Amino acid sequence: MLIREKVEKILDFVGKGVYEKSEVIRLALLSAIAGESIFLLGPPGVAKSLIARRLKYAFRDGKSFEYLMNKFSTPDEIFGPVSIKKLKDEDKYERLTDKYLPGANIIFLDEIWKAGPAIQNALLTILNEKVYRNGEQEVEVNIRGIISASNEVPYQGEGVDALWDRFLLRYFIKEIKNSNNFLKMITATDNVYEDEVPQDAKISDEEYEEWSKEIDQVLLPPEVLNTIQLIKHKLAEHNEGQTSPDAKIEVYDRRWKKIVRLMRSAAFLNGRKKVDLMDCFLIAHCLWSRPEQVDKVMDLVSETIRKHGYTLALNLQVTKQEIKDFEEEVYQETKIQNKVFKNELISVEQDYYEVLEIKQFFDGFLIKKADFAKLNREEDSSISLYDQDLALTNRLNARLSSDENSIEILYNSKTTRYPLKTQKVEKTEIILKKPHPVILKYWDERIQTLEKYIQTQKQKLEEERPEEISHLQQNLFVHPKLSEIVRANLQDVIKTLDTLELRVEKLAFYYQNL
Repeated sequence: MLIREKVEKILDFVGKGVYEKSEVIRLALLSAIAGESIFLLGPPGVAKSLIARRLKYAFRDGKSFEYLMNKFSTPDEIFGPVSIKKLKDEDKYERLTDKYLPGANIIFLDEIWKAGPAIQNALLTILNEKVYRNGEQEVEVNIRGIISASNEVPYQGEGVDALWDRFLLRYFIKEIKNSNNFLKMITATDNVYEDEVPQDAKISDEEYEEWSKEIDQVLLPPEVLNTIQLIKHKLAEHNEGQTSPDAKIEVYDRRWKKIVRLMRSAAFLNGRKKVDLMDCFLIAHCLWSRPEQVDKVMDLVSETIRKHGYTLALNLQVTKQEIKDFEEEVYQETKIQNKVFKNELISVEQDYYEVLEIKQFFDGFLIKKADFAKLNREEDSSISLYDQDLALTNRLNARLSSDENSIEILYNSKTTRYPLKTQKVEKTEIILKKPHPVILKYWDERIQTLEKYIQTQKQKLEEERPEEISHLQQNLFVHPKLSEIVRANLQDVIKTLDTLELRVEKLAFYYQNL
């Protein structure tokens, strides 16, 4: 069974019957295989402990340990009681750890920040070095992953900064939102704690060790390293503008090194030999320290990936300029400017026109622009006349005259034409001219050259597009919709080529149909 198929099978069984928790389950498995830990932020009762219990089924002979911390918790309850026999017979202070945290594969520690200093100090060594100091001995623990949880994150100065930093992945877990999923969850009678992962799909200790070695061999291409550097730089810029320590997003060298291993693990489990830009989205889960930073961090990571995503270096500036120059040449050759004088209506008080030769018959001589605009030559419409004080004086039936800028008024069964006041204005008219056949032939040849070049660039884009583009949506640990961000640069190039192609087609249609 291929590694990717094996991981997919594990995820299917571990996530069965657990609604709207697919992403956190995937991240929890990824962190365990990478040898890292994950912190879940969220209220009680949203499946945090269930995820930990089911995650142990991914491992052959998996053992889990879970504990709800409180301020009275003792090291005995976490790491095991002191062996009375050892203390009595050999005068050695050692704990019986088999059924406690040091003897488990998957650990779940709820309300982690309530643990006392003695527990925290021991956890630091386990998280960082995978070693538990049991009396005089340093015992290597076989822990795959530690999942911790709380409904709050620690603030600086609370004495848990070192422990908080050890949790590489941080995830904001929420209750079920979809009403159908909610109803399925509350009405289900299946035993959600049952181990349904087939034995052949489980990860053995030998596989785990072999995978760990292969993960270290996964390549980091230049675009990924460049993205990491840019994200680090943007974080520094963000921190420079912050005055409150809790508003800063501080990430130090050890965490960056662990982030890189996490990305290598994601690539390996996806069946790849090198990290790609989709794996870079995992960085967002490793940077934030406070809930209000989650969106900021995701935007920062996404924008960096978008700006420096996969593309091909096509020199289209020359082509753009050539098409622009060609358009100007065609329009200069085919459009002749002709200056003419035209009668233009004069506005009175912005909203009125003056009707000439009408004062001898009516008190009003101004007509509203809106009334004039609705007139036509076919049928009469009602209009109003106004005097110099803009007071309404008459209501009459009128229509447009066949003479420009004139109206016809029907009164006492008689139709009379009245011109509106105008002024002479110089206008520039464009006269279209069909070019000489020799010029047309020359233009057609240029069009064909441009079209051929654009098609060649499109073909090059298709043939030389990065291999990674083909599997962006298949990442087991990153949502497929984020692939749109990764390929945004490539899409921009495609849109540019389509736009240039359309401009060339429009230009050809224009001059060929004069």
